[in-house]
Amino acid sequence: MNELHLETSPYLLQHANNPVHWKAWNQQSLASAKTQNKLIIISIGYSACHWCHVMEHESFEDDDVAVVMNKNFINIKVDREERPDIDAIYMKAVQAMTGRGGWPMNVVALPDGRPIWGGTYFRKNEWIESLEKLQELYLKNPATILDYADKMHQGLQSISILPINTEETDFNFEILETLQKKWEKSFDWEFGGMARAPKFMMPNNYEFLLRYGYQTQNKKLLEFVDLTLTRMAYGGLFDTIDGGFSRYSVDMKWHVPHFEKMLYDNGQLVSLYANAYKRSGNPLYKEVIEKTLQFVEKEWFTSEGSFYSAHDADSLTTENKLEEGAFYIWTKKELQEIIGEDFDLFSVVFNINEFGFWEHENYVLIQNQSLEEIAFQEKISVKALTEKKKNWEERLYHSRQKRSKPRLDDKCITSWNAMTLKGFVEAYKAIGNSHYLNIAIQNATFITSKVWCAEGNLFRTFKDGKATINGYLEDYVHVMQSFIALYEVTFDEQWLHNTKQLLDYCFDQFYDENQQFFAFTSKKDAQLITPHFEVEDNVISAANSVMADVLFKMSIYFENEYYEKIAIQMLQNILPTIDYPSSFANWLNVLLHFFFFFKELAVCGKNAVVDAEKILQNYIPNCIIAGSETESSLPFLKNRFAENETLFYLCQNKTCQKPTSHVEEIISQLKIN
Repeated sequence: MNELHLETSPYLLQHANNPVHWKAWNQQSLASAKTQNKLIIISIGYSACHWCHVMEHESFEDDDVAVVMNKNFINIKVDREERPDIDAIYMKAVQAMTGRGGWPMNVVALPDGRPIWGGTYFRKNEWIESLEKLQELYLKNPATILDYADKMHQGLQSISILPINTEETDFNFEILETLQKKWEKSFDWEFGGMARAPKFMMPNNYEFLLRYGYQTQNKKLLEFVDLTLTRMAYGGLFDTIDGGFSRYSVDMKWHVPHFEKMLYDNGQLVSLYANAYKRSGNPLYKEVIEKTLQFVEKEWFTSEGSFYSAHDADSLTTENKLEEGAFYIWTKKELQEIIGEDFDLFSVVFNINEFGFWEHENYVLIQNQSLEEIAFQEKISVKALTEKKKNWEERLYHSRQKRSKPRLDDKCITSWNAMTLKGFVEAYKAIGNSHYLNIAIQNATFITSKVWCAEGNLFRTFKDGKATINGYLEDYVHVMQSFIALYEVTFDEQWLHNTKQLLDYCFDQFYDENQQFFAFTSKKDAQLITPHFEVEDNVISAANSVMADVLFKMSIYFENEYYEKIAIQMLQNILPTIDYPSSFANWLNVLLHFFFFFKELAVCGKNAVVDAEKILQNYIPNCIIAGSETESSLPFLKNRFAENETLFYLCQNKTCQKPTSHVEEIISQLKIN
């Protein structure tokens, strides 16, 4: 047993019995490398990662590998979900060295932490050979390694320095039109998403494209978004039996994932599907929302009001062997026994054929036609087919429950909880199920009571009743964004005051006036080999782009010009750097806030919450809403309350129309772009 048995991270605990003398990332481990003048192996992964498990089994559980690692290196294991700051720095290094990244990620660094070599997955012999060569070079020709480390470190520092745009950028549609045309060249018009594999869902991409297509009345763009969301819902990527999405698919058609389910994906995707449902009314989107939230609540929601993090890609087979996707896949024989006389029709719906075949006689369920199309072909009513599909899924669910479930990562991550909180709020707006709002409030209460410290800081993780690791910018911005969403449906101003408190704390602890962005790591924390300013949107939007969104909205609620100034400054710095729009989709979404058609709505009066619910059921992405059922001191609402009626104040560019008392009239005006 190594030092990882002292940790709480499920990923680190998975490695606690490896023969490798693993240490956790802490000052003692780093100091020991300097004291012993040993190279450091920094191995980074996460608990649900399939290839992390493969490399563990092939190498880190192997005695021959352990001998090499233990003799010559200080071996440090990092859970990237606990320490995204470490992961970000060394991922930049690996991408610079190899041109690609991913997990597991393995880096060899000097005793002071500067990287000299790295990559992702390595086979056993390749791993041993590489380590032995590096150790020999370090002993016999250290000058070569030191020179490389210096150059790599300089490169990492230069990447961390973001260009400052001193010229005022004109926020106009020409920027968006140019980027959109470039982006469209990558669209997959058969299966949706981008025309490449593996295929990631990238919720912020489709949030922007949905909004941009809607506001510009670009039907082609909206068709592409609908194609993508439909195909994602059809594919094996989405678990139609029990709800929830896997992280990505390895193929072009959203068919076969690596089967890990992550909280952050599902929280964000619920928000996306909720917005798409509000725009289109597509019942498939509603089904996805309801199934996903049912799964999240059943499998990950805790009695304390928090959400667990993930389900593993691997699960036990009937032979008690861990295997990728074992919980989710089916043989034809199994399906015939479970479905019975309806099997032929079932096979048409879920492609128990070449299209749905995976490997080793296994199938991953996938649709490629709508139920309406299949019902027409098979001469059956849509209603009857829908009922049959529901019945089949129930049978498969009960059969699957007899299998060994994927392993659970039971740590709670603050930012992921906030993304999911927002997902429940957005689902409540779209569908009106008050249960979703109750779950959201429970989770928000968990955040304020369990991971928000009296000193003002958030913690990153919560497990076994204890909050640990000082929070990162990612945690703050997503909590603030979710609190704003919660305010929109409750008009409870405490959520806005909580947001303001956190926002002002971020200015104290994260804002860098020289860089004109917010650092990823708090000033309270030990600094790594180079600072990190997260600006590129990925599967999760960049912390700084989410911050810009928060700043814009808070500038309206509190009539705070400084918040708006910083948001504009951040946008002006980032826009000239945008080459590929997919990596800046959330920034582009924020940019849309600053165009002429953005609106502000105040709803004041005894029916404010009820009337706001009617408004929020509609897809109106270019509007911020505030309201109160009593007199409010919120700057945006001040002196707008009337005792005996509910009034709507519609404003644009800080200029307000004459108030009206008719909610239908306001909805009509809001729908005009």
